[in-house]
Amino acid sequence: MLIDSHVNLHAPQFDEDREAVIARALASGVRLMVEISDRVASFKKTRLVAQHPDIWCTAGTHPHEAKEDPELSPQTLIDLAADPRVVGIGECGLDFHYDLSPRDIQAKVFRAHIAAARQTGLPLVVHAREADQAMGDILEEEHARGAFRILMHCYTSGAELAARAAALGAWFSVSGIATFRAAEEVRAVIRDMPQARIMVETDCPYLAPVPYRGRRNEPAFLPHVLAKLAEIRGWSLREAEARTEDAFFALFDRIPRP
Repeated sequence: MLIDSHVNLHAPQFDEDREAVIARALASGVRLMVEISDRVASFKKTRLVAQHPDIWCTAGTHPHEAKEDPELSPQTLIDLAADPRVVGIGECGLDFHYDLSPRDIQAKVFRAHIAAARQTGLPLVVHAREADQAMGDILEEEHARGAFRILMHCYTSGAELAARAAALGAWFSVSGIATFRAAEEVRAVIRDMPQARIMVETDCPYLAPVPYRGRRNEPAFLPHVLAKLAEIRGWSLREAEARTEDAFFALFDRIPRP
């Protein structure tokens, strides 16, 4: 089973042909998708996408948008997570590349998500960009207060943060970036990821894999990500598909496994 662990089908890039995009995904062999919330304030759009029987969703606020809700409480996220279609908390984290929200607000809102993940038992979908030291410190500090499950989404950070997160039992998802010619450092980290805790994603509409780079990404392109993961790890396609499927259901255990 092919599973896209991170899609943004609520994005305006899909407003004209969302149902056709979903149909192409299913035709390509993608059987499940996780629709990712980027703003608690617009969660209704995310949840609307998850009405589709093959799509589940998360609840959370991206670090870019943290400034919109600096007092976000864990309880708000916990309440949203009571919906049975919600299978994760996030996307949340730290982004020091764009700094679209103040760093202290990003950290505060991120910790609220962690508290919600800890209380609900749902996995935390983590975004980390150019914030390796701060991210590792927060994950370790919060984990010491009480365990929670972690998915390092679209992992492109360094080997040191990967090792710190892996020591906390984190899962990792691989995106189309792994196919980019200049991404050898990313591929080197992928080679060392815990083999039982790797899954794949498109992060559509962003980061289309080669040979579609530069186009709007969509879940139908996921087989190219899986093929690159198989190549990097020295797995057959069948093995890569089985391993990523097992990893997905081990983490997203609110979703019934067919």
